[in-house]
Amino acid sequence: MARASARHILVKTREEAEKIKQLLAKGEDFGLLAKRYSQCPSKKRGGDLGEFAPGQMVKAFDDVVFKKAVLEIHGPVKTRFGFHLIQTLYRS
Repeated sequence: MARASARHILVKTREEAEKIKQLLAKGEDFGLLAKRYSQCPSKKRGGDLGEFAPGQMVKAFDDVVFKKAVLEIHGPVKTRFGFHLIQTLYRS
């Protein structure tokens, strides 16, 4: 069974997600930005969602975590919760 660990920043608008993505591109710290901007309770842990299996997250989120490059910042990814910037930390 595949497993992965990821962290994310969840915001309400695509524009806000794009702004944060630009800050990340300039080298700002993912964890600090998650604490500052994310709407998810995971923000207390710098956006860390821990380890999970396919199907535990919404499909659009799963597709990034289990199919896209590890350690890159992906997004904005739209789900019913808002817009995510997602970084897969590892996948097995």
